[in-house]
Amino acid sequence: MVALLERGRSFFNIYFPGLIACCTVALAAVFLEEHYDGPAMLYALLLGIAFNFLSESDRTTKGIEIASKSILRIGVGLLGLRISFDQIAGLGWGPAVLMLAAIAATILFGWGVARLTKSRGAFGVLTGGAVGICGASAALAISAVLPGHKDAERDTIYTIVTVTALSTVAMILYPMMAGWLGLSESDTGIFLGGTIHDVAQVVGAGYSVSENTGDVATVIKLMRVALLIPVVLVIALLFRGQVGEGAASRLPVPLFAIGFVCLMALNNMMDLPTQITGFFVDLSRWCIILAVAALGMKTSFKSLVASGSVPFLLILGETVFLAVFVLGGMLLLG
Repeated sequence: MVALLERGRSFFNIYFPGLIACCTVALAAVFLEEHYDGPAMLYALLLGIAFNFLSESDRTTKGIEIASKSILRIGVGLLGLRISFDQIAGLGWGPAVLMLAAIAATILFGWGVARLTKSRGAFGVLTGGAVGICGASAALAISAVLPGHKDAERDTIYTIVTVTALSTVAMILYPMMAGWLGLSESDTGIFLGGTIHDVAQVVGAGYSVSENTGDVATVIKLMRVALLIPVVLVIALLFRGQVGEGAASRLPVPLFAIGFVCLMALNNMMDLPTQITGFFVDLSRWCIILAVAALGMKTSFKSLVASGSVPFLLILGETVFLAVFVLGGMLLLG
């Protein structure tokens, strides 16, 4: 009992300050949404960025970190309770094929541009995979199977910082771009889910447009996330013999995606009470708003500038390429 109390006290001291800061920002975002009719996700992001200094404080950094990762995964996993098989069937095979082609094309584009600019081809694969699949998580997974060198850690950090910042910008700009292009709610969801790098920003951007757009964007994004392990294994085979033993064993498994699929299957196979599904869907929304607030706190444009121009320009080019590729594919698929 004493040991349990000590663990609880330790958790409280380490995580509570950061978590309460994120909760405060999330509550403020929802208040603004209810009184000024704007999207809570965007309010949470912008307010979070204003409190970026908290992510540099030892008292709050751990709580912000757990909110931006663990709580986000819980929120996305619980979204499975609001997705139906009919929605997935309605998308058809076209978007799945388009996502696979977009990921492969973006990685090849990154590799080609890196070689043309006399950078390491592996760096282009790293950035292309991060842009094409799921941002920071993909960067960490791919870096584990790429050849090691003295700047490997720096390249990974540069990629994560740049991808996160550009994904944050995309969360704000892409919904407006979709409206300007006159895309339907479903097509907007495909575009957002197929082009924005990180899960949090995809969910935030999608549900800032509408519930239907958010549902479609989440399904499309999780298609990309599900391709992480196969893509990383292919990269590991291509670079086999150039990495240390055990690298592949450190590949992260996207458990939240598995939870999403399991809850979606449960909701579609069983007639769950609306009170239960409603509670967890609301909990999911709060988790995601909390995570977006934490994500804003972690976004530092100063760090982006300090990371240098080469990774920024390369990832910016890959981001634009991915957006154009997905839009072009959507036009071809009709």
